[in-house]
Amino acid sequence: MKLISIAGARPNFIKLASIADAIERYNNNKPAYYTNNIEHIIVHTGQHYDHKMSKSFFDELGIPKPAINLEVGSGTHAQQSAEIMKRFEKVLLNEMPDVLLVVGDVNSTIACALVAAKIQYPADHALKRPIIVHVEAGLRSFDREMPEEINRILTDSLSDLLFVTEESAIGNLQKEGCKSEKVHFVGNVMIDTLKRHLQKAKKSRIADELHVNAPFGLITLHRPSNVDHLYLLKSLVECFVEISNSLKLVFPIHPRTKHNLDKFGIMPLLEDAHNITLLDPLGYLDFLSLINQATVLLTDSGGIQEETTYLGVPCITLRKNTERPVTVIEGTNYLIGTDTSKIFETVSLILKGKGKDARIPKYWDGNAGDRIIKILVETFYQELSQ
Repeated sequence: MKLISIAGARPNFIKLASIADAIERYNNNKPAYYTNNIEHIIVHTGQHYDHKMSKSFFDELGIPKPAINLEVGSGTHAQQSAEIMKRFEKVLLNEMPDVLLVVGDVNSTIACALVAAKIQYPADHALKRPIIVHVEAGLRSFDREMPEEINRILTDSLSDLLFVTEESAIGNLQKEGCKSEKVHFVGNVMIDTLKRHLQKAKKSRIADELHVNAPFGLITLHRPSNVDHLYLLKSLVECFVEISNSLKLVFPIHPRTKHNLDKFGIMPLLEDAHNITLLDPLGYLDFLSLINQATVLLTDSGGIQEETTYLGVPCITLRKNTERPVTVIEGTNYLIGTDTSKIFETVSLILKGKGKDARIPKYWDGNAGDRIIKILVETFYQELSQ
């Protein structure tokens, strides 16, 4: 079985590490009746091209180096998606994989899935086109203004196998008319990677290098809905400055956010705040180390909601919705939005030790990747036998 997996952006790399590990374990310990190994080809679209946002994750997580890099770079959604499709079609026709595996909800995910759904292999190939697999399927924010939401919905509709991280995703797919035999509740590959690297992350000296001791808060901010608008971005920054009067804050700044902070003239507000440490994006292990030690996270990220839930760290999500409701219902996540008074109030509550009780969701046990590969191999051989 030849499998191509797509890496496009930071969250993809973390999830892909679990898949790569599971494939290696399968090849080393596969059942006797499956004689062939899985040939795993990683295609990097180049959607994230900054070293700290991309290459360092491959280095730290031990992911095999991509065999192919499309080197697409940045652009509008249309430009980036179109360029990925143009370049990936050639790869698909040249390699003709049996399986295309995509993860998450970035432009690389939908662009490559769309190419695979329309491709036609030569008549002498065992399959008409690759089996399309979506890892982290069925998540919904129900906000069509989010580009990621469009990517999720379309990718799920194109995919042959849908692997979900939480039970809400099963209900979402059922409501959309998805056949139940396509859907598999396997757990969370991001948590697989976290579990396998947590001890290594605990050895990181990043907190000492930054002269940061607990208690401290950690900030991430990158979504266009938050950082592309002057007044909202300024309001959030002023809120962070106010919080820093009672809690040390660490803020690794995403390139998009940094660009807008400079463009809008807001950066001096952060630079003048004596209790906020500003830095460039961090590698996976250093960032995981800070998450694990933090008193609270303030973020608009999706994956960080899951990581904090597993680690038991309070997370304040600066969005009106989340595609990961289990992190709110069972986990440590507070869905607050961008009302600065509510943000400050929630931080104060957490600092007083009055945060919510939480538990780790079902199947977030470090074995999601193995479940995925087992089901995928069985499905592939069933397809060949038909």
